[in-house]
Amino acid sequence: MGELVSYASNGGTSQGYLALPKSGSGPAVIVIQEWWGLVPHIKTLADRFADAGFVALAPDLYHGVQTTEPDQAGKLMMGLAMDQAAKDIAGAADYLAARPEVDGKIGSVGFCMGGSLALWSATLSPRIVAAVGFYPPVPWERMSPTWANYDGKIGVIHCCEADGLSGVHPGVQAAARAIADAGGKAVTYDYPGTQHAFFNDDRPEVYDAEAAKTSWARTLEVFRTHL
Repeated sequence: MGELVSYASNGGTSQGYLALPKSGSGPAVIVIQEWWGLVPHIKTLADRFADAGFVALAPDLYHGVQTTEPDQAGKLMMGLAMDQAAKDIAGAADYLAARPEVDGKIGSVGFCMGGSLALWSATLSPRIVAAVGFYPPVPWERMSPTWANYDGKIGVIHCCEADGLSGVHPGVQAAARAIADAGGKAVTYDYPGTQHAFFNDDRPEVYDAEAAKTSWARTLEVFRTHL
């Protein structure tokens, strides 16, 4: 089990859920929420990364607000101030880098809205060297990523069929091309027959156990290789 911590965010303060590995130290992963907020599912994922040997921090990008209602979640997502989210994520990387338990590099992983933010995060902080996005909606016009900052980094995208697999999803194609053009490595994985949020086992109507198992293993491999 982890704990809520506060950390500096560009002159202000943000909170997040911190989970530490049993070994006491390891590389770090920033776990970025879906549009629901910092809900129990995201905290559980941070715990899972800690169990896998990582120092995991899930920033609370809605600053205490969460919901289970899709309409409210959509409003929260659309109301998210991208400049503040950028500060919160970059601040999380700085906080992790200063933690004595972190003895490796830093990566990020996110789901849905958080998938886009995770991919974006590697353009925001030089500390984040590996980013994994699960079925990101990729609204790049709201983020204006500086893709050149991916030089020497890796971006991985897990694609569900409901949103469009990597061969047809224009946002995924744009991100992968931009990462590669910057001198980074872009990897896409397709999961045929899956729905959006197939990794979320709190949503049985869309959860796909086999795709979740495979994408989890691939994500751990990326972080263990690059962090």
